[in-house]
Amino acid sequence: MKYNELGRTGLFVSELCLGTMTFGGGNGIWQSIGNLQQEPADALLRQAHEAGINFIDTADVYAEGLSEQITGQAIRNLGVARENFVLATKVFGNMGPGVNMRAASRAHIMDGIKASLKRLNTDYIDLYQIHGFDTVTPIEETMRALDDLVRQGHVRYIGVSNWAAWQIMKAIGIAERLNLTKPASLQAYYTIAGRDLEREIVPLLRSEGTGLMVWSPLAGGLLSGKYANNGGTEGDRRHTFNFPPVDMPRADAVIEAMRPIAREHGVSIAQIAIAWLLAQQIVTSVIVGAKRPDQLEDNIAATRVVLTEGELSKLDDISKLPSEYPHWMFERQGSQRIPQPKT
Repeated sequence: MKYNELGRTGLFVSELCLGTMTFGGGNGIWQSIGNLQQEPADALLRQAHEAGINFIDTADVYAEGLSEQITGQAIRNLGVARENFVLATKVFGNMGPGVNMRAASRAHIMDGIKASLKRLNTDYIDLYQIHGFDTVTPIEETMRALDDLVRQGHVRYIGVSNWAAWQIMKAIGIAERLNLTKPASLQAYYTIAGRDLEREIVPLLRSEGTGLMVWSPLAGGLLSGKYANNGGTEGDRRHTFNFPPVDMPRADAVIEAMRPIAREHGVSIAQIAIAWLLAQQIVTSVIVGAKRPDQLEDNIAATRVVLTEGELSKLDDISKLPSEYPHWMFERQGSQRIPQPKT
């Protein structure tokens, strides 16, 4: 297991992060995603810890708070010091009927941190993330509230999730202007079959040194290979919760390209999909979730897969995004600015 710096911080996190969206179950989509209760959740955390994973990601909205509760208890049941884990959670989602029990206002953030600390049974959160973009609350209000939490010691680092490039850049600019804590990371959807992130967000992350946590690296199980050409069975997750959206013809082409590479390495298609992400320099950590130990073991084994330059080039060719304006103009005009080799 490799460990990477989280953005421009001194915090090191494992290249794989244990996602806990499958913990708790409950109603609606959470039942479809996973229904793991305490004992199997304990076993998955132990398995992850023994493999070298030190990074755990959850959210207050997962299973309506039950995921956080199970996660906190699993850490205690493991009998390992809290400091051995980098614990991340998120605030933003609807946590009740009240009009202010959602989004990224100071009011909801302050209420959210208290509730998360209580459910997780810890006195600090390593990485506290805003789970979505609030179209009403000024970004300055959100950033001031997060900075207050850092200064109070409740939170050590902050991040955002599912934000556009201009929103992240605005938050960074406000933080720099007001001397507030800057976002250390972005949590975002990124797969070999969904590379939209590369248009605007990846260049921003490179420019600002912001870390990238990848969620749904297998596109909701699609890149396991069993769904190619509309395959899968009635009991599979995508039959009950078809998310995230995927361009199926593109995904099918990518899966077919991964099949011979997986056979050559003697591994699963899912491992190739994760190995491709781990080979991307911009990726800090890939969040993997599981319902069973064998699924987690398959994901962990991806860290041992080393793709050749030829394989990476082939996968890049089949999965790359079509060029769009202004990027094709950047390439045309920027070609004359490439430094010349010294003679």
